[in-house]
Amino acid sequence: MTGYQEVLTDPSYTGQLVTMTYPLIGNYGVNAEDCESPVPQVSGFVVREASRVQSNWRSEGGLDDYLREHGITGISEIDTRALTRHIRSEGAMRGAIAPADTDSDRLLSQILDQPKMEGLDLACGVSTGTPYEVPAVGEERFHVLAYDFGVKAHSPKLLAERGCRVTVLPAETTVEEILAAKPDGLFVSNGPGDPAAVEAAEEAILALADADVPIFGICLGHQLICRAFGARTFKLPFGHHGGNHPVRNLDRETVEITSQNHGFAVESGDGNDIPGAPGLRLTHVNLYDGTAEGVRHRDLPVISVQYHPEAAPGPHDSRYLFDEFIALMEERAGG
Repeated sequence: MTGYQEVLTDPSYTGQLVTMTYPLIGNYGVNAEDCESPVPQVSGFVVREASRVQSNWRSEGGLDDYLREHGITGISEIDTRALTRHIRSEGAMRGAIAPADTDSDRLLSQILDQPKMEGLDLACGVSTGTPYEVPAVGEERFHVLAYDFGVKAHSPKLLAERGCRVTVLPAETTVEEILAAKPDGLFVSNGPGDPAAVEAAEEAILALADADVPIFGICLGHQLICRAFGARTFKLPFGHHGGNHPVRNLDRETVEITSQNHGFAVESGDGNDIPGAPGLRLTHVNLYDGTAEGVRHRDLPVISVQYHPEAAPGPHDSRYLFDEFIALMEERAGG
């Protein structure tokens, strides 16, 4: 119902066609404030019905004009329920949006020439080219480095609101540069592509963890943290997408409604164990399919989750994770 602009500008959707399952999209328009990155990141946009009018006091323009302005191809009047059911039964696949008179054999050939998601490093391509800072709101309490593999604007904002000055770093930043900054914490961001293809972060994650620097990762960042400690990842048939995924918090014995967007997951084992990563324990489980949704290191100040606690416009059930990250930095500062 809401959030299509955040989806369009989410770097995690780079190189992908996105289908919205809510039947009417665009009814409240678009505005500059709700973007998760400066421009749309999707390759194409598929909807059942595109609203012909927009009505909201914050609206600064219409969805159709916004997509045209940025050269994003969209298509409407699609039976998105049928398309969703097809993807759920056949798995995520490559595709194209093309005029009806396009030669189907030639189009299929072009589609098959596109790379599959397995083994694809998209994160470095969407990362910032140069470091930039997001100042703390109010008194500065901590300096956090954010490893940008496709970070959404809302993540540094939530850290800044909790008194953190956030320095967002390019994905190619070396471990020596990160260690030299002597941060109070490291945030490992979300992003697109196969985590197995993004090896640059593992050395920095392990080096900072060994230095007792608190680390917090989400989505791709969660997968990179788990792989750094020895875990394995695998591709899901059609991924987890949308804002209504129930996740069980094993520590709190509660259920959170979460926003998700990922095509890969971390392998989990029996009980709370993570195969290949004895230092990690499972903290969150997806109630749809039982996949791993969160881990915590048994000895080091490292936490990560597969879903999006920073989700805008919501749900907000998991915002407490940012407070847990702050608590880890407070504990280290007090020690």
